[in-house]
Amino acid sequence: MYKLCVFAGTTEGRELAEFLADQPVQTVVCVATEYGGSLLPGGKLEVLTGRLTREQMQELFARRGFDLVVDATHPYAQAVTQNICSACEDTKTPYLRLLRPDGAESGDGVYVEDAAAAAAYLDRVEGNVLLTTGSKELQAFAGMRDFAERVYARVLPMEESLELCRKAGLAPAHILAMQGPFSKEMNLAMLHMTQSKYLVTKASGTTGGFPEKAEAAREAGVRLVCIGRPPQVAGLDWDQALDLLCSRFGLTWQPQVDIVGIGPGGRGQRTWEAEQALENAQCLIGARRMLQSTARPGQAQMEAIAPETIASCIRSHRHYRRWAVVMSGDTGFFSGTKKLLPLLQDCRVRLIPGISSMSYLCARLGVSYEQTLAVSLHGRQRDICGDVRRSRQVFALTGGENRAGQLCQRLCSQGLGDVFVAVGQELGYPAERITRGTAKELAQQVFPSLSAVYVENPRASKPLTWGLPDENFLRRESVPMTKSEVRSVCLSKLRLTEDAVVWDVGAGSGSVSVEMALGAAQVYAIEYRREALELLEENKAHFGLENITIVPGKAPEVCRELPAPTHVFLGGTGGNLEGILTLVLEKNPAARIVATAIALESVAELTRCAGKLGFSHREVVSLTVAKARQTGPYQLMMGQNPIYIFTMEGGSVCTP
Repeated sequence: MYKLCVFAGTTEGRELAEFLADQPVQTVVCVATEYGGSLLPGGKLEVLTGRLTREQMQELFARRGFDLVVDATHPYAQAVTQNICSACEDTKTPYLRLLRPDGAESGDGVYVEDAAAAAAYLDRVEGNVLLTTGSKELQAFAGMRDFAERVYARVLPMEESLELCRKAGLAPAHILAMQGPFSKEMNLAMLHMTQSKYLVTKASGTTGGFPEKAEAAREAGVRLVCIGRPPQVAGLDWDQALDLLCSRFGLTWQPQVDIVGIGPGGRGQRTWEAEQALENAQCLIGARRMLQSTARPGQAQMEAIAPETIASCIRSHRHYRRWAVVMSGDTGFFSGTKKLLPLLQDCRVRLIPGISSMSYLCARLGVSYEQTLAVSLHGRQRDICGDVRRSRQVFALTGGENRAGQLCQRLCSQGLGDVFVAVGQELGYPAERITRGTAKELAQQVFPSLSAVYVENPRASKPLTWGLPDENFLRRESVPMTKSEVRSVCLSKLRLTEDAVVWDVGAGSGSVSVEMALGAAQVYAIEYRREALELLEENKAHFGLENITIVPGKAPEVCRELPAPTHVFLGGTGGNLEGILTLVLEKNPAARIVATAIALESVAELTRCAGKLGFSHREVVSLTVAKARQTGPYQLMMGQNPIYIFTMEGGSVCTP
């Protein structure tokens, strides 16, 4: 097993030690203090505490025979770096310097080349700033966002310094004119007084009071922004070092990715586990709105929404080993988590659930949601009116400006204006508001895009049997209609499921399409005759069904671009039966098909095709229906034409 030694004097060094702790190598980690050792993970790592002289390093390297020594000490610890280099040279031990790039963010601070780079960094973050770089550097910071409100400058008590402060736009209350040197305690007091989140200093060394400023910043939990740094020994950055370690020692890189559900949005609705994951992440990634509500001052963040973009960001920024992907609501409730997970198979992934907007809104309303149908209208088409007709309680996620208002308008247009509606706006945020009323009362109101809707319909009913009365449909003599009794048998033979995708070929008046759509199936009604297409549209509107898509034209040509069907009803084929059945089986070999025939020629063609195409299940039923009709004082049974119902399922195309 390979043996490595890491001098972990920086955040990068600790992260390297954490990485190596999970790898098949023996690792010794050297830290100067017990506190530094306490930050390291236990287990496989061997931690040596205390400052080592050059001679002690030589003895350690010679005795342990390391395959590589990694120097990840602080850029300002030049003497330590020189000792490590010399000890490696004397013992012929391979040496690697892990560099910290300019501007790298870590627990030790942010390091930049000049004042302009420091100002650019501070312009991207929030929070007050204590400048200790002197009055001559002020102009470089004057262009920062909210400069006069955020920045406090510590300058010499001289008229020239005060004048430069005034020219930069600082008010007297933001000018700290005093002479140094300053102790750690004095720096700490100024940070508390100004409520600063950032302390800007030059790399001035011991004589310039750098250690006292750095220690005060660390104790106050303030990010240090350091301008300038001493020259570094040649080395590799994190990505380069990682590639070297993986190729030379057979290691594998696996970042820790926490997918965090943050609830409706406000901090008060996040779990403790979610807060810990957000706090410990080196980088947050997600939508801008969610980053704004979760990111800590100075915490790295990347704006991304698409799962592919998120996965790409994680792979291309390997210097971040701990990520938090921020998801609204709950990770398992209409969340992007479902599509993201398969893209992170080379990462260590942890799902942290949150409070869903449905549970939050229902709690605010004081209702139970165990029987509630949850749907999403965010970028999706759905028959929401059908959902409300069938379910007593419906929760809908909306997306886009005034989608909640449009939902209420749709309900009114389909005769559901009297159902109870509650619209939750900005849930979990300070601007939270819940508006209650009927769909009719809320239809003309305007709601923001960040809204969720709860609908209650006490008269909801879900059809359990088929066969609506023929009189319920709009009819024309020139357009045939599958009658109620035949329709009920055909639909029973189809065995539809709620998530069925159905082709109704030769839809005619649409009576079969309507009944299938009432059961929640997604129906594609295919018809080529103009008068039938008009009647189809009328019946679709008459029943208020949005889950019927009317497809004008002849099958099978117009069906080629349709989604694969789970079920097919053939009411009329226009002489293209074999072509239609062949296309159905190409799309879905397991599709269930029901076809009707009255003419003997149609029966013969169905029998031929069913045999040729090799269906695994075939059934033929002859159905004769007679209905009573009053004739004088008598009721006579009037027979309808006998009809043959073919049921076919599964199969594979056979060569003749």
